[in-house]
Amino acid sequence: MDEIAKYYNLGKERSRLTSDTGSLEQVRTRAILSRFLPPKGVIYDIGGGAGIYALPLAKLGYQVHLVDLMPLHVQQAQADSAEQPDFPLASVRVGDARQLDFEDNSADAVLLFGPLYHLTERDDRVNALKEAYRVLKPNGQVFVATISRFGSFMDGFKRSYLLDDQFANTIKETLTSGQHRNPSGKSGYFTTAYFHKPEEVPAEVEEAGFTYKTSLAVEGVAWMDNDLASKWEDHKLQAFILELLEMTEAEPTLIGASPHLITIGYKPT
Repeated sequence: MDEIAKYYNLGKERSRLTSDTGSLEQVRTRAILSRFLPPKGVIYDIGGGAGIYALPLAKLGYQVHLVDLMPLHVQQAQADSAEQPDFPLASVRVGDARQLDFEDNSADAVLLFGPLYHLTERDDRVNALKEAYRVLKPNGQVFVATISRFGSFMDGFKRSYLLDDQFANTIKETLTSGQHRNPSGKSGYFTTAYFHKPEEVPAEVEEAGFTYKTSLAVEGVAWMDNDLASKWEDHKLQAFILELLEMTEAEPTLIGASPHLITIGYKPT
């Protein structure tokens, strides 16, 4: 936990999704939400960081409550919420995904865009999913973000991290067990986390009581393009990239190549 707090207290999360492949992740995530969220209602954004998704959703008219384990993120979200006084967040608080301070059957959707990264034990991840199940209304949906088991493996080639013996050892351990560690604390190597195989996530979602709906690749293979930033500036080419990613987002032979996946489940009536 100390390593995770140290990583996020650097304050990078607030701007991480606003440039390069982070921008791709944000745009694709918002596109997926726009297709699957109900047209209105209450959303609990658990592990919502500084509000990168919560704040735009509030502007769309949703009643959004943000919870995050990091006090820094909560302070940032509160400050940014105050900057949109006509569409503020309904609440912002420090909290743990495994023990939510919300009533049963009170949300139309729950976003878990972060907690399952850092709950390295399966029982903890399932408990977080069970909490999401508890607070959701019948037919409510959970949106679960996970990191692909193969993310650091591919990133090692993309950024030449393989030349670092410490990262090479990290890759082997992550591929074997899913447990990702960064004992050196080097920038770019992330922090303590669990990286899922794509087929693991539906099983955890179903163990918590949900009916599994789908798993979708977020960035797909586009993130591996080292020239993505310049292509992204071309609006016509950007639209084409997004079209291709949507066409292939559920393709089983490609989904593990995406650094992030979003799995959707719903609470049966």
